Amino acid sequence: MSEIILETIVEDKRWSAAIADIEQVAEKVKTAAFGWLRTHENLEFLNGFKPLKINVCLSDDETVHRLNKEFRGMDKPTNVLSFANLDFADFDADNEPYDEIELGDIILAYETMVREAAEQEVTLQEHFCHLLTHGFLHLSGYDHQTPDEAAYMENAEKEILQMLNIADPYEGE
Repeated sequence: MSEIILETIVEDKRWSAAIADIEQVAEKVKTAAFGWLRTHENLEFLNGFKPLKINVCLSDDETVHRLNKEFRGMDKPTNVLSFANLDFADFDADNEPYDEIELGDIILAYETMVREAAEQEVTLQEHFCHLLTHGFLHLSGYDHQTPDEAAYMENAEKEILQMLNIADPYEGE
């Protein structure tokens, strides 16, 4: 069973001030998300012997806006961006020579996350846990392009967040 290594980069120091022990919080979310995936899905990449590495960058609106425009063609910031390496056709072959496998990158925008948490009347930590879970699911092959995909992904998010004692973020929608 593959070990999952989380590399958390705090690019915007406001994250550390806003959420105490943010790296440990991210680790708890990782443990819950990938524990759920291992018990609910048969994902081949989780059953390998090489460690899987995920980079989480805690950034700001300016950086996420630039990346969103460059890679998604959307000229605005967003709350979270996920760049999954599983999407590449030669994922297995490309990773054969390496000791660890880069599963992908997740980038979160501080200002957007703070605004959304206030609008949803949840804590920043709860919103962070939700969107980090969302990012982990994207890196694992989940998407929400169709109504069925969206419903399946939302259900997974709700179950994972429940493991973390976080209320259903979709309740009341």
